[in-house]
Amino acid sequence: MESKEQLLVELTAIEKWEQEQKHLWVWDKIARLPFKLLDKVTPKVIQNKIALLLDEIGNFIQTGGQYLVQEKSILTKIQEANPETKIESVKDVGAIKLEKMNHIAEELKKSRANMATVQGASTGIGGLFTLAADIPLLLGLSLKTLQEIAIAYGYDPTEKEERIFIIKCLQFTSSDVVGKKAILNELSAFYSKRGHSREMMSQLQGWREVVYTYRDQFGWKKMMQLVPIAGIVFGAFTNRSAILDVAETATMLYKKRRIMERLQEINSQSGSSV
Repeated sequence: MESKEQLLVELTAIEKWEQEQKHLWVWDKIARLPFKLLDKVTPKVIQNKIALLLDEIGNFIQTGGQYLVQEKSILTKIQEANPETKIESVKDVGAIKLEKMNHIAEELKKSRANMATVQGASTGIGGLFTLAADIPLLLGLSLKTLQEIAIAYGYDPTEKEERIFIIKCLQFTSSDVVGKKAILNELSAFYSKRGHSREMMSQLQGWREVVYTYRDQFGWKKMMQLVPIAGIVFGAFTNRSAILDVAETATMLYKKRRIMERLQEINSQSGSSV
């Protein structure tokens, strides 16, 4: 495994990333235009489709629903990258080197971003009706990307608590500065493991915010896909950007969990050897 010094270097890089998330970019500032105007200009069919996501995310938390990823293909990919380690379950993945985990997560990020680009371009062709189809497709790809990266770091999305963590990653991606700070505080229970179950289960009510934020931050961007021809380019760009953001968030937050757990193990071993 990595040394304590190597883990601390990785942790410092993640904490720097967390600080960068607390600054608003121009794009984010534009996204905070009055949402009453957004309600007026957003076609009813799009509003209805986004509203359905509330139920779909709820089903994902409870059972995984139609979005629960098949872990076998991901485990096979991880096994091929780590022939020296026998990997039969997600738990086995937690024992491989952090460098290998990072490499697998980066490959997944690129693969899913390419898929999102094609998907966004395709659904940008047909205007209103294909846009309505694109919204749940992108949510599904986002959830599956988050689950795959979770497995890459040795965490099992079939467990309900992990699905809550995944929803928090999705929420973090589209939250404003205040929201990001609040979510990082909520996730501290995962890092410390103190009150882990109790704290995370109490956060169930927060998943509804994901859909509202999803509409406010994302819905208006998709409106550009209604413009002929431009919709193809804009659809490809917004979908790719969305998946890249989701994948980056998942990589950083899951990596931090793995680092914190390994640091706790090192400190525990050091304490027991004294």
